[in-house]
Amino acid sequence: MALRGPLTRLLRARPDAARQLRRRAHSVALVGAPLSRGQKRRGVDHGPATLRAAGLAERLAGLGCQVHDFGDLNFTQVPNDELYNNLVLYPRSVGLASQMLADAVSRAVAAGHRCVTLGGDHSLALGSVSGHARQRPHLGVIWVDAHADINTPLTTQSGSLHGQPLSFLLRELQDKVPQLPGFSWLKPCLSASDIVYIGLRDVDPAEYYILKNFDIQYFSMRDIDRLGIQKVMERTFEQLMGRRQRPIHLSFDIDAFDPSLAPATGTPVLGGLTYREGMYITEEIHNTGMLSAVDMVEVNPLLGASQEAVKATARLAVDVIATCFGQTREGAHIAFDELPTPSSPDESDSEEQVRI
Repeated sequence: MALRGPLTRLLRARPDAARQLRRRAHSVALVGAPLSRGQKRRGVDHGPATLRAAGLAERLAGLGCQVHDFGDLNFTQVPNDELYNNLVLYPRSVGLASQMLADAVSRAVAAGHRCVTLGGDHSLALGSVSGHARQRPHLGVIWVDAHADINTPLTTQSGSLHGQPLSFLLRELQDKVPQLPGFSWLKPCLSASDIVYIGLRDVDPAEYYILKNFDIQYFSMRDIDRLGIQKVMERTFEQLMGRRQRPIHLSFDIDAFDPSLAPATGTPVLGGLTYREGMYITEEIHNTGMLSAVDMVEVNPLLGASQEAVKATARLAVDVIATCFGQTREGAHIAFDELPTPSSPDESDSEEQVRI
């Protein structure tokens, strides 16, 4: 789809910024973040290896990207990591891991790479968004997920930090978020107007209160049904880039897709994105030229009912990432300068006569 409206005018007004980010699309850093302490189910720490085994690096290289795989971060589990408030799980382990990830993402972006963080559970966004914001303080976040992940430690029902990262990152919530052990390094880096959700369909009561009272833009699956994915993306860009160009951080939870497409994940919810809707989201983000970092989270190979279910989920995640970097449903085409022409008719006739 051609870009329309305010986004078109902005990109025309500042083509230099868009060209700069497009050039960096060909330098992609892969950072493995095998973080699992943000939730309760085993296996999500195998997500990075599963995505690599599904051919992620090869797919990106085939699109013309220079791929720099920095391997997996080595997260240490803090001993005696006691509950916070008798409920919140592993705060010190998640805090320390997120700090390590923030440093890694910040280094990758500073070096001129587009950074792809391979999860791991969604609590890793504490680190990936914070690290990205150190280098790109005016970034906007597109959060594609079945869940809002904006509970606070005082509203969470599960105690899992993968359902809370945005509450720590949001400036407007800082008087509602207590200081957790292991989180002293973390400073809020987003305002409510910097976030757009796509795909929501399982939102807790406190989260719904936050979305409404802080005027956070979101598109539930009902909104997608009502408006269509094209209009959803147009409104997303109007929200994030209607006044100025800014780098985009895409945080993509694989459970945004319907479980029939992505079964190997920890918190599946019926009625999710179709394949076509998911690809359209990432195609349009790529088309802005402003994508700067991507999270792919919650792929859990231990939760697939079969190896084929695991492979299908991993292939889908790789498709999402590849589409962020130029793969299209028309085909991923290398540059083609001109068509070959046949030799002149006289030469062809002469050669044919000699052959006869």
